[in-house]
Amino acid sequence: MQSSHAVTIAGVHKHFGSLHALRGVDLHIEQGEFFALLGPNGAGKSTLINILAGLIKPDAGNIAVMGHDVVTQYRRARQLLGVVPQELVFDPFFNVREMLRFQAGYFGRGPENDVWVDEILEGLGLADKASTNMRKLSGGMKRRALIAQALAHRPPVIVLDEPTAGVDVELRQMLWEFIKKLNREGHTIILTTHYLEEAEALCHRVAMMKAGQIVALDSTANLLNKFAGKSLRLTLGEVVLPIEIQDLVRHQEAGIFTFALSDMAQIEFVLAALRSQNIKVIDMQLNEADLEDVFLSLVGKTE
Repeated sequence: MQSSHAVTIAGVHKHFGSLHALRGVDLHIEQGEFFALLGPNGAGKSTLINILAGLIKPDAGNIAVMGHDVVTQYRRARQLLGVVPQELVFDPFFNVREMLRFQAGYFGRGPENDVWVDEILEGLGLADKASTNMRKLSGGMKRRALIAQALAHRPPVIVLDEPTAGVDVELRQMLWEFIKKLNREGHTIILTTHYLEEAEALCHRVAMMKAGQIVALDSTANLLNKFAGKSLRLTLGEVVLPIEIQDLVRHQEAGIFTFALSDMAQIEFVLAALRSQNIKVIDMQLNEADLEDVFLSLVGKTE
């Protein structure tokens, strides 16, 4: 059964002993979307992805991929899904091309899929490593190979779980160019990341999770308009701020204070408070707030 939704999540609960990891999550992701699932550690993102991938079962509710239930129609749902895990888990007995062929074969893809495998290898900069054993690859190359593995059976829905954590700039740029190309061709992309600038630049819509619940769900532009104001960055040196402006500080490091402000009037409020204590402003920078400001205002600081 086909569905207009790439992923449908309805009333999903999950407990681990006394921990209520997911608390009635409802979410629809449209076909062709580039979607961000954000939240601090422990928010429930990995649990939700594991249920989506069929690794664990929900206690209540259901999840479907392209209309196929991940529990009752597991085989078909899993064929439609590619998951790039956080962990570097691989089979040490195969070279890169063999691993991709076996992965595609698990999902019913035969020799006709080799053209797609070649495209993946080229797109991820793995063409010259195709005959290299997985054990002999560097950490960055292993990461590329695992991304390729998730794509080997050409799934229409792709989940990227922290795909650029700890990788170099070259891989990050290459990965995003290739993933953006897949998205333009109609693939649905679901991204979890702690690099919020990536989510802001790439994703059409964003869901933010906290304590097993979705606390915000909207287009990236709307979230920025609704929740974000101005970001004021002041270089003050090692000073003690007046108490009336301390709650406005989002970040502080080495005498540089970043204030999250809801409107322009608060800029003068901050500056007046500093003048009242004879605190000199060494440097000042005013920016539009970004997705990180929205994230911090809704779910608090990341761990």
